[in-house]
Amino acid sequence: MRLALVFALAAAIAGGAAFYYSQNYTAPVAQAQPIAPEAKSYVRNLRLSGVELKATDSFMGGTIVEIVGNIQNAGDRPLNQVDVNCIFYDPYGQVVLREKVSIVKAKLGGLKPGETKSFRLPFDSIPQSWNQTLPQVVIANIIFG
Repeated sequence: MRLALVFALAAAIAGGAAFYYSQNYTAPVAQAQPIAPEAKSYVRNLRLSGVELKATDSFMGGTIVEIVGNIQNAGDRPLNQVDVNCIFYDPYGQVVLREKVSIVKAKLGGLKPGETKSFRLPFDSIPQSWNQTLPQVVIANIIFG
């Protein structure tokens, strides 16, 4: 009987530790890859405007957070792809999610010089520890046409 009590106590402690860990675990955030020098010098020609945060209810009962806005190519080169890092923070300024997403794609026509296109970036798996403010949106990569 004493052995059964020891095993039950050990199982309860292990279960409590597993529950605590699952409630407080934050996945490691991937580090951003550096942008190529040619793309880095072209970033000054890209203009993000009207960037805002929207939240909508999904048909599954959850909430989908979206970043919407516009990107303008004020330079003289056509672009096949533009990627951004969306960096979400917690109330203490710690990164809780960094996700790289494309806002311009070749299959959708790319982005010609002087052209402006709108973008919509849905997110459905932002950690609950997120501070509920607009994440930082940073140009991460450019692929020229």
